[in-house]
Parts: sequence; C-alpha cells; structure tokens
Amino acid sequence: MAQLQRALSLFRSLPQTPLQGLATFHSSSKLRNECYLIDSPEYSFLRDVGLERENPGVFTGSWKGSGQMMISVDPGTAKPIAAVRMGTVQEMDESIRAGVDAYKEWSKVPAPVRGDIVRQIGDELRKYKEPLGKLVSLEVGKIYSEGQGEVQESIDICDYGVGLSRIYAGQIINSERADHTILEAWRPLGLIGVISAYNFPNAVFGWNAAIALTTGNTVLWKGAPSTSLVSVATTKVLAEVYKRNDLPPITTLCQGGADVGQKMVCDKRVKLVSFTGSCQTGRNVGVEVQKRFGKVILELGGNNALIIDESANLKMALDAALFGCIGTTGQRCTTTRRIIVHQKLYDKFLNDLTNKYKQILSRIGHQLESNTLVGPVHSQQNIDNYQASLKEALSLGGTVAFGGKVIPRDGYFVEPTIITGLPHDSPVVHRETFAPIVYVLKCKSVEEAIAWNNEVDQGLSSAIFTENVNHVFKWIGAQGSDCGIVNVNTTTNGAEIGGAFGGEKHTGGGRESGSDAWKQYCKRATVTVNHSGELACAQGVVFNIE
Repeated sequence: MAQLQRALSLFRSLPQTPLQGLATFHSSSKLRNECYLIDSPEYSFLRDVGLERENPGVFTGSWKGSGQMMISVDPGTAKPIAAVRMGTVQEMDESIRAGVDAYKEWSKVPAPVRGDIVRQIGDELRKYKEPLGKLVSLEVGKIYSEGQGEVQESIDICDYGVGLSRIYAGQIINSERADHTILEAWRPLGLIGVISAYNFPNAVFGWNAAIALTTGNTVLWKGAPSTSLVSVATTKVLAEVYKRNDLPPITTLCQGGADVGQKMVCDKRVKLVSFTGSCQTGRNVGVEVQKRFGKVILELGGNNALIIDESANLKMALDAALFGCIGTTGQRCTTTRRIIVHQKLYDKFLNDLTNKYKQILSRIGHQLESNTLVGPVHSQQNIDNYQASLKEALSLGGTVAFGGKVIPRDGYFVEPTIITGLPHDSPVVHRETFAPIVYVLKCKSVEEAIAWNNEVDQGLSSAIFTENVNHVFKWIGAQGSDCGIVNVNTTTNGAEIGGAFGGEKHTGGGRESGSDAWKQYCKRATVTVNHSGELACAQGVVFNIE
C-alpha cells in the first residue's frame, strides 16, 4: 500500500496527460443532465455494439462498476454520447485476480487452438467493424475512414496471430558436448496489463491482446477514460467469443482514473505492463514496474521529422506531408511534427504545401460527415496546448505561414498550422505538441538534416524523400536516423501491422505488433538435454572423486 501511495503522489504531480487529464470535464453534472447522442436514431450504431445510456466499465466475466460516472463527449459537437461507470481500485484488484485465474487454464491450451480463438476474435471484429469503427470516430474525433482503418488494424493483427500460433518457436542450438542438445523455449509470462491512450483506443489494445493471447497470456485492459465507450464496446465483442467457447475471461477490463491504473502498474501479479501515453508518465510507469522487477513495453511520444532531400519527388513528398501533418488532426504518435527541407527546394515546397493547406480548409468538419478530411481535436485540453505552443513559437521569432486559429464552432476545432522561421533547436520545436502544428526548417545537406532529425529526445518515426540511393543507405545505416521507424519515400505515419512498431530514446524502446515483437510477451528458457547416458561438464571441466 505504501508503494501504491508513493506512485499516486508521483503521478498526481505530473501535468495532465491523455490518460488522466479529462476525468473532471467528462464527469460534469451539467453534461449528465443533457440528452445523450445514443438516444438519437442517427446514432443507433452505438446500440449495435451493445452500448446503453449508462454502461458498467468493469468486465471480469460479468459486468460491473462502482466508481465515478464518466461521460464520453463527441469532440465534433461537445455533446455527450453516453456514460460509463468507472471501476475502483478494489475492482482493479478483482480484475487482476480474474485474469490470473484465467491464465491458469488458458496457458494449458495448445498454441494453435489459442490461435483459433484469436481467429474467432478477428471474425467477430469483422462482423462489427462498421459500427465499432464509427464509434471510434465519434469518440476520438478521427474521420470515418480512419475509424474503420483502426478496427481493421485489430482484425489484421488477429489474422497475424493465427499464423503465429503455429510457427513461433525457439532455436535448436549445437552443443559442444557429445550427445547433448540445447533448446530454446518461449513460454507465456502470465497476466499482461495494457494501458492505452485516447488516440488509438481500439488498435493499441488489439496489437497487444492478439499477440499476448496467442502466446498463452491473459490480458487486463485499462483504456483512456475519455474513450471508455470504445473499451466497453470492444470488450463486449470479445466476450461473445469467450461465451461461445466456454472460456474464462481471458481479457478483462477495468476503466478508471490514475489510482486504478497505478494499482495495475504496482501489482506484481501483472507480469508486463504495456503503456501508451506521454514520455513523462511513461518514465514513471517504467520506474514503478522496474521496482518490482516486472517488464514493460513503453510506447511514448514522437517528434517525427520528414526530410525533403534535394532529389525528392516533390509531388509525392507534398502528399506525404499533408497526411503526415494533418491526418488524425495531428494526434498520432507518428504525426509529422517537423519538415526539414533542402535549401534549394525550400521556397517551392513551402509555397506548394501552403496551397494544399488552403484547399483542406473546406474539408474541415464533423468527423462522421462524408466530406470531412480533418475532424476536431479530442478535447479542450488539446486546444489549450495548441494555443500555448503557437504563443511560444511566435515569442521565439516564428512566423505562422498558415493557420494558427481556433475555429469558432461547436466542438474542438483548430486550423492546421505551418510555422516557419524558427531555429532547428528551438525549445518549442523540440517539444511534441499533440495538435496539427508542423515546423518547416531549411537545411543545407542530408547530413545536416539527419543530425537535426536525431537531436530531439524522442525516436519514434522518421522519413526521407530522395531519389539518391547513396542518401537512402546513409539514412537507414548506422549513421542515419536513430528512430525505430525509418521510412523512405513514404509518410512518418500509417505503419502496417507486419513490422514491429515502436521507437527509441524517450519513446521508450518498446515494440508491439509484428515481426518478433511476440518475444516481449514471453519468458525465454534455455534447455540443455543430455541424452548421452553420462554426465559431462561444459568447457572441459572435470569434477569427480573417482
């Protein structure tokens, strides 16, 4: 308990984050007295995924919740959608216990059979992709195609998990001793905790859960409070699969505030904590988990740069910059925050980019409208951060080349913004702002551009546009980008599930999704089997009394 109180004190001293900063706003009594969008026929898709006006936020095989009532808000109108009753610290303890108990049964199931359950989860998500994706769009603020695409990511990683269930394996290693064989075994860790942020409330859980379940773990999820409806609806979809197969709750859910999250972080029964959020909070999560010698996957901030080399295909680079900077209204971890342009192309690129931004203004609107390309930011907190960064940039000598205004309409809308004239190492340039602001910088060479790319604390995503093969291999080599995602002639954002997703430095070093990221959800055992009939020591050691 002392450890928990110490952690709570530490977290409450931090600036508000997407995981904990919205609870007071969303639970206001004023909103509770308004009509909910779920009552409108236009939003009948909310009931299609099992939601009601008020929903319990804890699932341990059955639904409950006795904590604070959290009201989810549509960022496109600032109107309440529906409410979720949060869990308490006690209910988090019960969720942990349920997950540990389920692990005892689930870990005995053969991996290919587990893979078939993951296949069924993917199929169930396919069945509900349309309404679930619309819920993601409505609650987060991302446009329709991005909401659908997010659920598709969860479906894709389930497909990946099915194949993985039949092929993940350790090595057979040659022994120096005659008639000895060294094996490598990968075994599940136990209960995996997932704390996800508001910007990808379905996919981040999916990346973790599909691979963790495939490798024999159970999963406990705490989603961001402000996207609790996505957490509840997603869990309801999965619970149908468990019911059909007479399974225990191999994934559990406990929505709640910082105290509930810290119970998960500090509890030694949770063998690994996968945390997505800010660098500051992630650092403290890592420290607290390490104190109990647990494991972590940290997916934290990104200050991602797009480099426009002298030989770049400008049309393709402009299209990449547009989506990289403005997609999800600048609220992806992989959003392009900095564009570093060779001095020979700078003026033309900036002029062309500004013209593209002008064209996008007519496509700003509610996230579920068919014409919309740019929806709202998630909350008033995002607007406040947007305005603070603009003010600082201007005070440091920056110029607003485009945008810079809050849009006066219902909801939380800002203009996508381009800022020029700042030094590459300006404090505001080096700090991630979760809003559609990009800083355009002028460089003299690819070497200078790479140095600027690498000088920020974070190391998530990066991209270069070039037709120079020497620059390609410089960029992806040991002296190139120091990020976890190092792209060539494509965007900084929009990663596929087949590769491992994650970054270096203050981004946390964690990897999720594809490639060999599955290894993080396992403990490795080196197994030496002596089938010689005689005992022999390694390295030629002789130790006997005969």
